[in-house]
Amino acid sequence: MSAVITLTTDFGTRDAYAASMKGVLLSLCPSATVVDITHEIPPQDIQAGAYVLCHASQWFPQGAIHVAVVDPGVGGARRAIAVRTRRHTFIGPDNGLLSRACARQRVLEVVQIADRRYALPEVSRTFHGRDIFAPAAGHLANGVPVSTLGPALSGWTQLPDLRPLISGDTMAGAVIHLDRFGNAVTNIPEPDFRAFVGASRWEITARSLALAALSRSYDEVPSGAPLAIFGSGGELEISVNCGDAGNAFGIRRGDVVQVVRKG
Repeated sequence: MSAVITLTTDFGTRDAYAASMKGVLLSLCPSATVVDITHEIPPQDIQAGAYVLCHASQWFPQGAIHVAVVDPGVGGARRAIAVRTRRHTFIGPDNGLLSRACARQRVLEVVQIADRRYALPEVSRTFHGRDIFAPAAGHLANGVPVSTLGPALSGWTQLPDLRPLISGDTMAGAVIHLDRFGNAVTNIPEPDFRAFVGASRWEITARSLALAALSRSYDEVPSGAPLAIFGSGGELEISVNCGDAGNAFGIRRGDVVQVVRKG
């Protein structure tokens, strides 16, 4: 079975960057299946890249190799790393980009990518995606063990914990992602929400918006009306049927979203 290698970057598709990485991968492992998760992460937005990688990578088959490059520190002090989990291997900069996806899987091994045998002969200062990360993935796809890429690491960069906080009758979460439809995805998982509200009446607030009911589909409310729904990732979302909740209510990533029990 050919190796599956995914790419998640902020490179866009108008330039040669994404295609250059694919060229390196296929030169090293012509039999690989290369899958674009996305190249439309907002530039330098590590949080957005981590979110998308986390939610997409879990659906790939055992043994998949995920290369993620959102790398504002390229060429600087940050390390290049490979993380082997029970199901997949993740390659990218040590800036937190890989941490959310790896948190959903059991981490077995983390190494710094340091052995120049597994990079291109010339490594640029600004394009480690092509010169370090893609070559490392290509060699792994050909059967090179993760441990040969470089020394083992006991610690690596983690993004902050996203779990909502509970104080009395208030659960405080936050918007962690706005998708292309303007749905405001929060860090409130459905099991946490259900356990917190129990049989109580409750209200969800986000900026000027207040909602006291959950919808099971977007069309349960009129077109243009707001709703609260648990989306495909299992998290509470604030949405507008056939609209954009971010624009309609000025909701932005990082905004506080509260669930308040009313008794």
